[in-house]
Amino acid sequence: MYQRSPLLRITGFLDSFTEVTGRTLAWLNIAMVLLTFAVVVLRYAFDEASIFMQESVMYTHAIVFLLASAYTLKHNEHVRVDILYQRLSGKGKAVVDLLGTLLLLLPVVIFILVTSWDYVVRSWRIFETSPETSGIPAVFLLKTLIPVMCVLMVIQAVAEVCRNLAVLVGAVPKEAAPNTEDNKL
Repeated sequence: MYQRSPLLRITGFLDSFTEVTGRTLAWLNIAMVLLTFAVVVLRYAFDEASIFMQESVMYTHAIVFLLASAYTLKHNEHVRVDILYQRLSGKGKAVVDLLGTLLLLLPVVIFILVTSWDYVVRSWRIFETSPETSGIPAVFLLKTLIPVMCVLMVIQAVAEVCRNLAVLVGAVPKEAAPNTEDNKL
């Protein structure tokens, strides 16, 4: 059996953080379904509309979509074209994953963080609210999800870099270092 290298210990710690975050956020899907059901029942059964509840669905969806993206990355569930990738060896896959993380994922996430910063700060300065009178008065919190998503993605990207470096230095074969909770490092 392979010894736990420092790279694998870092990966395990960061993966655990992402796993807990993702599993916790998953519960919001139930809230989103219940809110959507309530909005539909109110609208069609009682001819009532609640802007606050409709915006709650939007906020819940934004939280799940943005903050669970690192969890999706951890479990290798993002959309990808793997025509050639599936034919590569374990080390070949590690090279592709490492380069993809370093040359694509991290630059894009950092770009989003940098370019969204002023947007979020301006929203906080005025405590931006919904344009609807009865809407949620916390648009500034919704916009804050953007940099939080970036931070969570960077955390998981570091885990991916460590995992793939561990494969490349021979600390563990790629097949023994999956991105799933089932086979922890």
